[in-house]
Amino acid sequence: MALTFSDVDRFEAARPRLEAIAYRMLGSASEAEDAVQETYLRWQAADVGRIEVPEAWLTKVLTNLCLNQLTSARARRETYVGQWLPEPLLEGDPMLGPAETAEQRESVSYAVMVLLERLSPNERAVYVLREAFAYSHREIAEILDLNEAASQQIFHRAKKHVAQGRARVEIDEAAVRRIVEEFLAAATSGETQPLIKLLTSDAVAVGDGGGKVPARASAFEGARTVAKFLRGLFKPAPAKRNLAGGSPDLYAATVNGGPAVVAVVDGRVFGIMCLERTQEGIVAVRSQVNPDKLERATQRWAAGVFGPPVVTEAL
Repeated sequence: MALTFSDVDRFEAARPRLEAIAYRMLGSASEAEDAVQETYLRWQAADVGRIEVPEAWLTKVLTNLCLNQLTSARARRETYVGQWLPEPLLEGDPMLGPAETAEQRESVSYAVMVLLERLSPNERAVYVLREAFAYSHREIAEILDLNEAASQQIFHRAKKHVAQGRARVEIDEAAVRRIVEEFLAAATSGETQPLIKLLTSDAVAVGDGGGKVPARASAFEGARTVAKFLRGLFKPAPAKRNLAGGSPDLYAATVNGGPAVVAVVDGRVFGIMCLERTQEGIVAVRSQVNPDKLERATQRWAAGVFGPPVVTEAL
């Protein structure tokens, strides 16, 4: 049956929520968009007039598409070149979804997005639907064809995995710039000691180049090792400028709700370095430099206002 204007409008009203669910499920904005578009095609082919609760139907279809995608994605990531990191999203991106509660904000933080990769597809689905979108266990059970007790058990297990070793730190916009400025001052000082002071003893640094931009296959671990790596990374060199296509300006920005360094060359986002900070200091530095995962950030950067750079012509 052909969709009416009302049917299309109903789907479009649900689209932002569907995209936000899919992004948390898949860790990729482009894959989230594809999943939502496939959901629309299923909606278009359905007998919409017989669907009693369209929002629930759409969520069920989308979630199951994401579960299938996660299963195939795990196989692809086994052959992925280097470390796989989620696609970072700049502040204000509608795909970040609801941010009214601390749980919702934390559920889309870059640190949690990384941790979600450790969960089974079902654990990830239950965690996302419950923690970020406040679905009841009864609703989740219907979406995933589980019983309510199983949903509760899966959520408890998933939340325990995600919470391990982390301390929640709420960071406002002013703090984001201060953290990034302090980090860049240390990183561009040419010395390791200022960086060591900012890092926790068990700090890690990891990058995702997707085989298109050089990035170490394994993580750097320990404050001194990470500090040495960062000191070298921020040391200007012609080869780095050639790789980046110019000398990037470095900005402070909020990415997935946390502080980040955004490297921009001629209006193009070349890299995003997310800083995970706890009460003790910076515990992780995660850099996304795979150009395929920065296209959306570049589009939003061009359309937004992000203030002056912290460092100009960094390399």
